Amino acid sequence: MLSGDKVGLRARHEDDIPILRAELYNDVVNASRAEGGPWRPMAPDSKDPRLVGDDEDQACVPFSVVELDEGALVGTATLWGIDNHNRSAHIGLGLRPSARGKGYGTDAVAVLCQYGFVVRGLHRLQIETLPDNAAMLASAERNGFVREGVLRSAAWVMGEFLDEVLLGLLAQDWKPTPKG
Repeated sequence: MLSGDKVGLRARHEDDIPILRAELYNDVVNASRAEGGPWRPMAPDSKDPRLVGDDEDQACVPFSVVELDEGALVGTATLWGIDNHNRSAHIGLGLRPSARGKGYGTDAVAVLCQYGFVVRGLHRLQIETLPDNAAMLASAERNGFVREGVLRSAAWVMGEFLDEVLLGLLAQDWKPTPKG
């Protein structure tokens, strides 16, 4: 497990899936805002590709986010679109409603940066998020991400096109947060 100050990132466990599906992916509005594709219902026993990792897919590393003190599941984090030639990747994060507003997102982004830059040897990490996602914008910027631009009308969300804010962080600009 990779650990930050408040959260750890670990492999997805089978018993995480029903919780994440119920609280993150069965919420049509939340899932539509977070995913790059249209929401669709998934049967409880289906192998939902958003939640069940594919060990053969080297371009995506899914994690479950757990609170360090109690080990409680607080969400999901992903390094996706990993490009080994250009040494870049994207960050994705989803926290359970009960875990929001507690600093877990900022810490999870920090741990994903540690994984991307130190473990994977990447040069650039990128986040795309909706402009009204203040929590993700703040978590990214607290970790050194810089707003690089706006992708105008780039996301189809619940019947309308919305802008996406593009944030980037280079390994040379990253400052790991001290533990403790």
